[in-house]
Amino acid sequence: MLDIKKTNILLAMAGAAVLMAGTPVLAQDAPAPAADAAATAPAATPAAPAATTAEAAPAADAAATEEPAAESHGKLTPARMFMDADIVVKVVMIGLLLASVFTWVILLIKLFEFGALNRSTDRFLEAFRQTRTIADMRRVATSEEFEGNPLADMAAAATDEVELSRQAGLSVTGDHRDSALNRAQAAVSAVQSGLAKRLSGGQQFMASVGSTAPFIGLFGTVYGVMNSFIGIANTNTTNLASVAPGISEALLATGIGLFAAIPAVIFYNYFNTRIAAYGTRSDGFNAELMNAVSRNLDKGA
Repeated sequence: MLDIKKTNILLAMAGAAVLMAGTPVLAQDAPAPAADAAATAPAATPAAPAATTAEAAPAADAAATEEPAAESHGKLTPARMFMDADIVVKVVMIGLLLASVFTWVILLIKLFEFGALNRSTDRFLEAFRQTRTIADMRRVATSEEFEGNPLADMAAAATDEVELSRQAGLSVTGDHRDSALNRAQAAVSAVQSGLAKRLSGGQQFMASVGSTAPFIGLFGTVYGVMNSFIGIANTNTTNLASVAPGISEALLATGIGLFAAIPAVIFYNYFNTRIAAYGTRSDGFNAELMNAVSRNLDKGA
């Protein structure tokens, strides 16, 4: 029994010694997790800025992408709109621009033509009114100076008919005077009937451009707007910045159509007025010419 008690006492003392020896070890080991946590915390702190930078990068890229887009839309010009337009709209624009160029070319040609015609007519009338015989009238009318002048052609036709009647042995100053005058009047009317056609060159083209150019431009606009709405449907976006260029390109076609049509209509009406004025002048000369021929026939000249 004593041995058992001694043994228990020794075991109790040994356990107490072990507990006393283990307490410092635990005290020394306890700060280790705290140190690890402290070491881990600073390492985790820089991770947040890294994540923030990673999230900010796409936003910066998006902003950088939006800025050039906005800048490109801000520099939208008619030339840029033409280059970016659909091929069909481009063909419409090119056709209308060519029609406008031809219209302005016709304007310049006809301005020079009418200017030269009026100057030539003034000189011819001055020379014609100084003649005293049918032979003098024929000489002035057939001279190279007035070649191609409508009034000179009328005078040449009348005097040629009188001369042909004389060569045929007809008495143009006697029994056949009236018939000779009638034939001369018919020859003058034949020349005068072609006067409007001679002066109206280019008028039909300008009339066609003035009447059809707005509708051709409208066709280009409709086609371009249709493509813009197709693009909206495909991209599922209603952002004005994404569809404005396409609509602007389409509207440019209508603008070019009006640019071609308006001058064409103005020039057409202007030259119609000048043609009518010259026609009135030729009617007056017709009466003057026949009076001069009749007077000279009465005189036997």
